[in-house]
Amino acid sequence: MSATDWLRVERRDSPLILAMPHVGKLLPMPQSDGFLSDWQARRDADWHIDRLYDGLAEATIVATGVSRSLIDVNRDPSGASLYPGQATTELCPTTDFDGAPLYHADAPPDAAAIADRRERWFTPYHAALQSEIERLRNMYDQVVIYDCHAIRSRIPRLFDGLLPELNIGTNGGATCAPELREAIVAAAARSGRSHVLDGRFRGGWTTRHYGRPQGGVHAIQMEIAMRAYLDEPDGDVTEADWPPAYDPDRAAALRGDLTHILAAALAFAKGQA
Repeated sequence: MSATDWLRVERRDSPLILAMPHVGKLLPMPQSDGFLSDWQARRDADWHIDRLYDGLAEATIVATGVSRSLIDVNRDPSGASLYPGQATTELCPTTDFDGAPLYHADAPPDAAAIADRRERWFTPYHAALQSEIERLRNMYDQVVIYDCHAIRSRIPRLFDGLLPELNIGTNGGATCAPELREAIVAAAARSGRSHVLDGRFRGGWTTRHYGRPQGGVHAIQMEIAMRAYLDEPDGDVTEADWPPAYDPDRAAALRGDLTHILAAALAFAKGQA
């Protein structure tokens, strides 16, 4: 394993990579100086995703420890929206998921600050991910990038109603082979959990950028509604009740389902599907 104070790369010699772009909670100074509150700047993290997936499959892990509120490494580095016409957050978000401002009025990052954050955190994260893809492609004909995400189950600004528990994103099938897509959907269906393919979350920049099935690199995003493994409070979350503590017993059932989903991804990559 290699790691800096914010970037974790844990290498395995199987054709599966787990990317974790939103587990970070670090708010390095002085870049985070303008936030209204540290809690708000961390609130929209993919809470406990690293623990949820720990040990479920023989897979390389690439994860950033920096908060997505500083820079979201799953956004287009040009700043272009991945979901034109729909509410979303930016490369360097100025609002949280609910639309509330993250910064003091005079403190949002300007173009120079965004460029600095891109150089400090975005570029090294993706250089590490690209390096692992190339390493494993030298060993296997097919490699799967599985992008790990989680989000609160109700966020009216981003989607209507209650989000399905398992949200599979392949950008309309463009980022992976049909066989992988079908295998993941079938494993999700066997879990008995609510699930959707290419619904509100069709895959972020990681999935869309690296998913080149014709070149042997297949990418798929899994966005999990947090009620599947955490006790989400009713209504708006507050600093007093968010985030919930990770409870291994509470998460055990979902971990079992994810084990089957990851096994399906590995079986495809190894030609065993």
